[in-house]
Amino acid sequence: MPPFTVLHVCMGNICRSPMAERMLDRAVRERLAKVGTTPPAEELLHSHSAGTGGWHAGEEMNPPAARQVRARGGDPNGFVARKLRSDLIDAADLVLTATADQQEYVVALRPDAAARTFVLGEFGRLLNAVDLSTLPSSGTTPDDVYSRGVALVDAVNTLRGNAPPVAADDLDDPWGRGDQAFTRVADEIEDTVDPLARALFPLA
Repeated sequence: MPPFTVLHVCMGNICRSPMAERMLDRAVRERLAKVGTTPPAEELLHSHSAGTGGWHAGEEMNPPAARQVRARGGDPNGFVARKLRSDLIDAADLVLTATADQQEYVVALRPDAAARTFVLGEFGRLLNAVDLSTLPSSGTTPDDVYSRGVALVDAVNTLRGNAPPVAADDLDDPWGRGDQAFTRVADEIEDTVDPLARALFPLA
């Protein structure tokens, strides 16, 4: 039940998934400011993340990843990396992974999550083809947003059918590389999270 919950997954949970977590949160807050909603953003959508491995558990966001979040109006403060657990998948209405390998990992852990687990780039690509007018009407209550979000995930899953992700859907791992690599990955994340926020919170 509300809030609509998005779980982002990568390998170590210090670069790609934290950027996606905080950039979706930023996109939602910016969208809500335009829509003029009353409930706080955290009552409408919960964006969080985890890693398939626990090597970096307890660490803060990788510094170049944090720089990207700040540069785009987000807030990296307070982030703490953690390892993916089954209960996090169970509680998520949408799971967005950095790569197809991580999507397979999530589904192997929780097969019943297959219909709501996507590679981030795959979800963004398919989202562009959804007829948003077929979704439940947008509203400003947690129940409204939850219903619209669940219907949106169902619509994207229907468009996917049995087609696998394509190689271009994967996010490259920028860990240990320069700011240019982080910028490119952050741009690709924005290409999905910004349209997702617009789909969930359309302007009247």
